[in-house]
Amino acid sequence: MNLDDFSDLIERPDSGVRRDAEERRERLAVRPGALGRLDELGEWLAAAQGAVPVRPVDSPRVVLFAADHGVAKLDVSGRPAGTAYRLVRDVLDGAGPVAVLARRAGVPVRVVDAGLDCEPELLPQDVVRHRVRRGSGRIDVEDALTAEETEQAVRLGMAIADEEADSGTDLVVLGDLSVGGTTVAATLIAALCGTDASVVTGRGGAGIDDLAWMRKCAAIRDALRRARPVLGDQLELLAAVGGADVAAMTGFLLQAAVRRMPVVLDGVVSAACALVAQRAAFRAPDWWLAGQVSGEPAQAKALDRMALNPLLDHGVTVGEGTGALLALPLVQAAAALAAELPERPELPEQPELDG
Repeated sequence: MNLDDFSDLIERPDSGVRRDAEERRERLAVRPGALGRLDELGEWLAAAQGAVPVRPVDSPRVVLFAADHGVAKLDVSGRPAGTAYRLVRDVLDGAGPVAVLARRAGVPVRVVDAGLDCEPELLPQDVVRHRVRRGSGRIDVEDALTAEETEQAVRLGMAIADEEADSGTDLVVLGDLSVGGTTVAATLIAALCGTDASVVTGRGGAGIDDLAWMRKCAAIRDALRRARPVLGDQLELLAAVGGADVAAMTGFLLQAAVRRMPVVLDGVVSAACALVAQRAAFRAPDWWLAGQVSGEPAQAKALDRMALNPLLDHGVTVGEGTGALLALPLVQAAAALAAELPERPELPEQPELDG
């Protein structure tokens, strides 16, 4: 497998359709610019769908990839190592924030266990059946995955993207359920952006104190020493300092772009996966929206590198796809306005007066 092959498979959204959408917007009764970013969103959706007027976003889905990261054993997370399955359990039981919002919005949620460190019997078969491995290596001292596991995880993400596209999903809200994931994400972003550990180290979704932040910063610094020699190969990079969920989300993002299926990114983990995917296929980010500002410095750096401007900044740091799901109604509103607002009536021609 070579991720660079995706560069030839991914096309940009239809620029001709986007121009048609812009021209239609000029004719609407509400003056151009009065709807702010909703105008831009409507035109982006039209180009992604290849349709003017834009079709409603009727079949969205939340897709969450779950895994435990070995680096969490260094106490760099607000949650104990190996407990990501509890986050999954909360979502499945309808108690997690994303589950509550999805239930209210009528959006189905799909959870994919890529690398949880728990007994499979703790979760339903449809969640665990894709698991690549149990947990990942401690990226400060060892590879997260073998080369074979990395390819298996990427292909898993690709297969999930194909399943969603084939089932009629018209937009995906992408997130993660992980412990230690923000440390891995910050390492990837620091490596790809050429920055130091202290610049990208945040407090994570669960929040950590100053001592834990220092441990996290040191872990990212040590992982960066292992990441930099393999920067030229995305698969080697994912194997060295990624994880099963991160590799799967990278494959998902690339294949979703191949299938012309728009994706809303959530927090720093999905941003890191997107940055890796961009290195493989420079046109891929044209299919993604940044749902929200997560407060993680690494996310801001990654989104800036991809020229993605977040839709929301509400201070939501919980992760798990929650912030991106909050942005979904904005996208749906943009589609409705672009499709349903009436055009201005044409003024009758004034007769010429004889002089």
